[in-house]
Amino acid sequence: METRDSNGALLADGDSVTLIKDLKVKGSGGVTLKRGTLVKKIRLTGDPNEIEANVDKVRGLVLRTEFVKKA
Repeated sequence: METRDSNGALLADGDSVTLIKDLKVKGSGGVTLKRGTLVKKIRLTGDPNEIEANVDKVRGLVLRTEFVKKA
């Protein structure tokens, strides 16, 4: 399965992506990731619509690919 970002660019393990929308993180005590946040070293999951990443405030975060673009 191919994993693509919101613009259709192909994503791979270790890529960097940028958030295109402010996202509230559930279960993190009210943390909101702001639009434009750079997320480095993503990992692909078995689902082509989701990626896994670590951000400063949240570890083991799962992001939907519709909310990111390749940096």
